[in-house]
Amino acid sequence: MLTPGSLIRRLNQIDIALFAEEAAGLDITPVQLSVMSAVARHSGRDQSAIAEEIGVDRATLASVAARLEKTGLIRRTPGRKDQRQKLLHLTSRGRSILNKMQKPVKQANERTLAPLTPAEQEMFLSLLSILVDGGNVHARAKLRLPTTKDSA
Repeated sequence: MLTPGSLIRRLNQIDIALFAEEAAGLDITPVQLSVMSAVARHSGRDQSAIAEEIGVDRATLASVAARLEKTGLIRRTPGRKDQRQKLLHLTSRGRSILNKMQKPVKQANERTLAPLTPAEQEMFLSLLSILVDGGNVHARAKLRLPTTKDSA
C-alpha cells in the first residue's frame, strides 16, 4: 500500500541519489550544503539558530559543523557573552565550494522535478510548503519558516 510517508521517503532517496550524482567529487552532503548555505546567509550566527533555520536538531548540527570545521569549510568561534556558544563563519574555501555547488544543486533539483510540467512543479512545491508549514509543529527539530523579511 502506498502511503504519503513511503512516497515522500522514496522521493527523498531519489533526490539524494541525484544530488550525489551531480555533486560527485565535491564531497558535500545535502545537510552540509544546507548548513553552509545558512552560514553564508548569516555569518556569525550561533549553532542553535542555524539548526532552527534549516530544521535539524542541535546535536546533528554540532556534529555536521565539527566535520565542516575539520575540513576547513567553516570556522567556529566562541560567543562573546557565552563562551559555550559556537558562532559559525564560512571560510574562503567554504565559500568557494558553495559557489561550485550551485550548478550541481540546480541540475539535481531540475532532475528531481523533471517528470512534472512547469505548472505541476510550481503546484508541487507550493503543496510541499503547505505540508511542511502545517506539520512543522510535530517535528522533533522545528524549522524556522522564512518570513517576508527573510526573503527581502
